[in-house]
Amino acid sequence: MSESRLGDSEFSVGDSDFLLDGRPVRLLSGALHYFRVREEHWGHRLAMLRAMGLNCVETYVPWNLHEPRPGEFHEVGQLGRFLDAAREAGLWAIVRPGPYICAEWENGGLPHWVTGRLRTRDERFLGPVERWFRRLLGEVVPRQIDRGGPVIIVQVENEYGSYGTDQVYLRRLADLLVAEGVTVPLCTTDGPEDHMLTGGSVPGLLATATFGSRGREAFDVLRRHRPTGPLMCMEWWCGWFTYWGGEQAARDAEDAARSLREILECGASVNLYMAHGGTNFAGWSGANRGGGVLHDGTLHPDVTSYDYDAPIDEYGRPTEKFWSFREILAEYADGPLPDVPPPPASLGEAVTARLTAWAPLEDVLEARGGPSVEAQVPPTFEELDVDRGLVHYSVDIPGPREPYPLLARGLRDLAVVYVDGERAGVLTEDEPQLKEPVAGPARVELWVESLGRANYGPRLGEPKGITGGVLHERAFVHGVRARGLRLDALDDVEGVPFRELPEGGACGLYRGTFEVNGAGDALLELPGWTRGFVWVNGFNLGRYWSVGPQDALYVPGPVLREGVNDLWVLELQEAAGGLGKRTSSLPPGMPSLRPVSR
Repeated sequence: MSESRLGDSEFSVGDSDFLLDGRPVRLLSGALHYFRVREEHWGHRLAMLRAMGLNCVETYVPWNLHEPRPGEFHEVGQLGRFLDAAREAGLWAIVRPGPYICAEWENGGLPHWVTGRLRTRDERFLGPVERWFRRLLGEVVPRQIDRGGPVIIVQVENEYGSYGTDQVYLRRLADLLVAEGVTVPLCTTDGPEDHMLTGGSVPGLLATATFGSRGREAFDVLRRHRPTGPLMCMEWWCGWFTYWGGEQAARDAEDAARSLREILECGASVNLYMAHGGTNFAGWSGANRGGGVLHDGTLHPDVTSYDYDAPIDEYGRPTEKFWSFREILAEYADGPLPDVPPPPASLGEAVTARLTAWAPLEDVLEARGGPSVEAQVPPTFEELDVDRGLVHYSVDIPGPREPYPLLARGLRDLAVVYVDGERAGVLTEDEPQLKEPVAGPARVELWVESLGRANYGPRLGEPKGITGGVLHERAFVHGVRARGLRLDALDDVEGVPFRELPEGGACGLYRGTFEVNGAGDALLELPGWTRGFVWVNGFNLGRYWSVGPQDALYVPGPVLREGVNDLWVLELQEAAGGLGKRTSSLPPGMPSLRPVSR
């Protein structure tokens, strides 16, 4: 696709093809989420899409990232800048604003504060959606293709047929998009199954499908529901996501290449999901529940990396899939494909950080936490306005009492428990009872962490925290004190009273520095640490967790600076031992950075 074809043009849906100024075109698109890639890297990643043979880029828009509190908008213009970068790269763009996006993103992109029956015509839900869309579409409408921009399609909701059947809700969204100035074609997307297409498609709108294989069968089903119009797979899953404690997801490159060729041989358009996955920075990873088709079982929180086994890996490097796909896509290109751009700079040499100070969690909470609340039952994260982070609950068990089991009923998701100041155990949703009974009187503290809200299925929007009360034997313990600590409150640690490093592996906020000579992309490792978050120069890299399979965090080169860099590590369970010992050399367990190999 040449740059000239991105001018003021009419893009439409014909009886069997997409049409650009009346000429048939095939969309060869790739998913690349602007919010999972540092803005300084957009140009490189978009150039990689062009070099692979794609002519279009697709992105979701996460509502909760841009409206963290009602009416408080944050960096909405980022989407507009990304669309401008896509146009500069010579790519069309597909925008999928939701409001629900799934995307293995926290709560499927819905803000934690939104109320009412989610994803329905309920005005308590639709009212905030309408306010959000009116703000968001100011970035999209002026950048449509008929106004000289790259946007050619806007999607209504996302895979709605796997969630519900409220056609009034879907039509309200479509009408809102049109009323706010969207003139390019609208589409829906669903799995190629009858119940999903009947629940999620809208009469008069283009229906597209999502799948990972068996393209011909999928399009046969789609054709039963939409006898005319272009065929398109809006999400062709060329890889998959990975969750903490699971196996690293991977798909054979030859198998993926055969599936891509099958789609193209059907004459269909395609969107590679993902072309480049990126990273779930700042704890925005979502979670999925097991339990088969009901998605009502054990919580599986997603890792920080969103590499997705994509053809362009998390660090922007071409993989075996990239070269296989490029060979296939070249057959459908207008001319020779662009050269593959060189990778961004990598860190010059490995460095080890030096941790110099520490603050216990109590002091961090006092300095950066929200207001303290006292209630008869534990308030949820949502009631404390905590989207990502943790909540400290404390409760007094009266006495004298015999030792009885202590239970955090309805725990979501993980709690480190202290009894009279001594750590007593770690509770999970599946094992919410302490192994050792507790006698009264006693003071019990529970540091509860949300591991990510479900992004798919019927438990979307479920509350976090201790949702069913604290029980001692069979009786509720009333009079609960609670205080939340949002992750974004730690992007600045001003006011935190740091002290000397502890001798043992105490949890808390660690502070240190490392020196860089030759800034560039790097990987950060924390040997001996258990679970928490890392900030470099105030930028939250995301969650680390010793359960694996991810064992290092990606540090984008633009985050680093030449010379001294700041490092903060929030350990929530147990840090590496020996950090506070005075030795002539750095003790084992110090965080370290190494270059990303090219």
